[in-house]
Amino acid sequence: MRQSIKIFLSSAILLAFACASDKTKEKSIEEIRATDLTGNAAIIRNPISAADHKDTINVAKMEFETTNFEFGVVEAGEIVTHTFKFTNTGKVPLIISDARSTCGCTVPEWPKDLIPPNGKGEISVRFNTTNMRQQQRKPVTITANTYPSKTKLYLSGIVKDKEAIN
Repeated sequence: MRQSIKIFLSSAILLAFACASDKTKEKSIEEIRATDLTGNAAIIRNPISAADHKDTINVAKMEFETTNFEFGVVEAGEIVTHTFKFTNTGKVPLIISDARSTCGCTVPEWPKDLIPPNGKGEISVRFNTTNMRQQQRKPVTITANTYPSKTKLYLSGIVKDKEAIN
């Protein structure tokens, strides 16, 4: 009886150490690309969990040429467009899960495919100035597998009536 308890406890300890060593193993880019990215848990690699420290190294990183576009003075009713260009400077493929603004007048379009490390991408934003006046600053919030997970882009400028511009 004692012998079987010793064997059971030894096996449990070995199994615990084997599982613990698998958790600390860093995946290669090839292993990440080979995983199925269809489930919600696999879409975004959350760099923070309740039990672990912050993982700010093994995440994608979006480096933008600029995060603010100044469009100057435009006439009310014009549509302002701008393309924000970025590079994934992180160690893993970048996955953008969402891009949204605070209102329907500002509409972003973003790449739906993985962007590999050192890969480039673009986020196009359209701002409809109909019924807008004065100083405007429209944010676009990007959600991705980065740390922090949200990045903000801005379109800024002044919208005036046609008569006020001339």
